[in-house]
Amino acid sequence: MSVFILVSGPFTDGRIWSEVVGRLRESGAQAHPVSLSRQPEADLETHVEDVVRLIDSLGPSASAAPPEEVVLVGHDYAVHPVLGAADRRPERVARVVHLDAGMPQDGDAALALVPDPSAHELLGANGDPGPLPPPQPAQWERWGSTDGLSARHLELLSRLAAPQPARTLTQPLRLTGAAAAVPTTGILCTAGGTTVELVEALVRTGPPHLRKLADPRVGFFELATGHWPMLSCPDELARVLLRAAAGEGRRLTVPEDEPSYARPFPLDAPECPRVRTGRVDLHLPRTGAEEGRAGGEGGGGARGPWPAVLFVHGGPVPPDLVPAPRDSPFYLGYARCAASLGAVGAVVDHRLHGLTDYARAADDVTEAVGLLRADPRVDAERIALWIFSGAGLLAADWLGAPPPWLRCLALTYPILAPLPGWGAVGPRFRPVGALRGAAGTLPPVVLTRAGLETSQIAATVGEFVTAAQETKAPVEIIDVPHGRHGFETDEPSDESREAVARALRTVLAQL
Repeated sequence: MSVFILVSGPFTDGRIWSEVVGRLRESGAQAHPVSLSRQPEADLETHVEDVVRLIDSLGPSASAAPPEEVVLVGHDYAVHPVLGAADRRPERVARVVHLDAGMPQDGDAALALVPDPSAHELLGANGDPGPLPPPQPAQWERWGSTDGLSARHLELLSRLAAPQPARTLTQPLRLTGAAAAVPTTGILCTAGGTTVELVEALVRTGPPHLRKLADPRVGFFELATGHWPMLSCPDELARVLLRAAAGEGRRLTVPEDEPSYARPFPLDAPECPRVRTGRVDLHLPRTGAEEGRAGGEGGGGARGPWPAVLFVHGGPVPPDLVPAPRDSPFYLGYARCAASLGAVGAVVDHRLHGLTDYARAADDVTEAVGLLRADPRVDAERIALWIFSGAGLLAADWLGAPPPWLRCLALTYPILAPLPGWGAVGPRFRPVGALRGAAGTLPPVVLTRAGLETSQIAATVGEFVTAAQETKAPVEIIDVPHGRHGFETDEPSDESREAVARALRTVLAQL
């Protein structure tokens, strides 16, 4: 017999679980909904203690299940106090369930995953912003998909809601790693756009810390509903929770070797002089005098000025990623190939570490462009930007007001609209809107698409292509029909190698 501790997301309390609690108890399980503290001064630590106290109250006793059967369920924000409690009592917890919730790490604040931009504006204000007011019925959509909820459900949510103490969202989560071996389950509510397919793609091509989701102790379920399944489909949610407690769930399969971005580049990319200035690495074409010397890092040739391509790595990526993007074979390969074709290949080490970092990353890219154009080895009037993956949202600035020196904008398997759950990304970073409202002559855009892209990312690219067709924007598309996100190093093929070579030729031809 399992004991479920059910913790709901922001504004809500234990009453939201009433129907699920009934179904679980009918099955013979114990179910304990948690109402987290709501006093204005409460913080994340307060909520962790709320969950710990309930765990401690459950036994062992004659009427309670053995302590190893406790299943902690965290919905949305509540996965933060759930993980904090599991870290304090790992010996009491059999499984942690992330119910349509993120995967926060030590030091992460819940605010980074809050989807409502207005909440970020309020909580980011100077001083104490006070509790966050609960949504009205028409405002719950800002916090997650309301698919499956009736008007009665939305009114119930607002009637039961209470203000969310600000520090519960801004205080960082502190984890010691004590619960690292506790099995976990992710329940994804697919009406919001997050699917197992998308998670698997992120695990395959994303930062190393995501690869632990392919551990056999981690299972996944999908529910075809919105963000509040305890209201929209309580019977199905209860059944899935029971299956999760039994260790069921889909397991992810990803290669066991190094992540794809750390594998060798698919094209011959001869070494060339590299110069590091702050966040920017310049890979310089070889001069005639250098051609006969072995490769290595150095000050570069004296000739030029050359055109330049600034490569903007994808993200978000953790700040301590090893190797850093600019030191990985992937971006070294692209930059060296550009240098071998007669252009400076530059890579910017921008700080897109989380969903709230897009403005900071945009500033880093702008600064990198300034450094690049000011370098005497670079022709300041012949610059291309080449943007990858999750950094695709940064293209909005360059599409909305393209400068005359920007000769080409390349986008490789880009994300061109915030993905589900990315509401924390500000409205500035909407490439489709920027394309439609472009205040200037657009440079040629070279768009490389992966034919086996996840449906969520492919939808953002499709929207962009439609806007380009309607506005007659100069977009050249390079398709890789059998390629996945990160196709250059993820199972490279002749098709993917030719696509990379073609993209390089096309971009360099514009310079």
